[in-house]
Amino acid sequence: MRVLLLGANGQVGWELQRSLAPLGELIALDRKTLGEADFAQPDSLAALVDRVAPDAIVNAAAHTAVDKAESEPDLAHALNAAAPGVLARAAAARGALLVHYSTDYVFDGSGTHPRTEDAPTGPLGVYGQTKLAGEQAVRESGARHLILRTSWVYGARGQNFPKTMIRLAQERAELRVIDDQVGAPTGADLLADVTAHALRSLTAQPALAGTYHLVAGGETSWHGLARFAIDTAQTLRPDLPWKVSRIDPIPTTEYPTPARRPHNSRLDTTRLQTAFALRLPPWEAGVRRMLTEFLTPS
Repeated sequence: MRVLLLGANGQVGWELQRSLAPLGELIALDRKTLGEADFAQPDSLAALVDRVAPDAIVNAAAHTAVDKAESEPDLAHALNAAAPGVLARAAAARGALLVHYSTDYVFDGSGTHPRTEDAPTGPLGVYGQTKLAGEQAVRESGARHLILRTSWVYGARGQNFPKTMIRLAQERAELRVIDDQVGAPTGADLLADVTAHALRSLTAQPALAGTYHLVAGGETSWHGLARFAIDTAQTLRPDLPWKVSRIDPIPTTEYPTPARRPHNSRLDTTRLQTAFALRLPPWEAGVRRMLTEFLTPS
């Protein structure tokens, strides 16, 4: 199998480089190695697909700056909607499989129950709207596809919310963190490993193609995640200069942002776990592992 990976140096793409390598020949490209192809000019991507001639395309590139998308909707649409559509049509033309990542932001974030794949959508802002448009373009292309919706993604590479909380806990005595948004922190490594497993399964069972929800098990708020991250870090590294003595919960209304955030980011993963014979681990296990790697001296 020849696999074309796009967005190879993002937090998910970096892990995909590892997980996809055993499947066959991997061509992993990022912005610097795309050549003349450019996600901001989506039509240029078709020639790239023709040149590489992959059996599968894994698209980990996207406009993920939720607030920034509100002020640059054209760019967000190019990266999140137009580019996936071009890739999907190019995949369909050569009979290749396309893996595309989407988000809980395609929903309106109301209620308290986990959303299934067939639940009505209703994005609150530009990011969610463009990601939903990308999903629709992939489905309408006729390409065999795997759309994986996820939420609250973090990676060992680069910055993320748990690392930020640990830094702030060494700088401030009091922290204030939102507690009325609920979801499942999901590691980029988990996304990558499940993607590779699903690709192998789809080779043998093409009927498994479609849309799935992929998040870690359990749920928490940003406040709960902050407390867990700091407690874990203090256990792992009691020698660090901790200052924090209070982590106060606050509502979303006390932390306004340009883009509205969904209060309910829960996603039902029953379909994925059943179809691919998987058990998704609790979110705490992934965060603890990432923090252990981040904080433990080599």
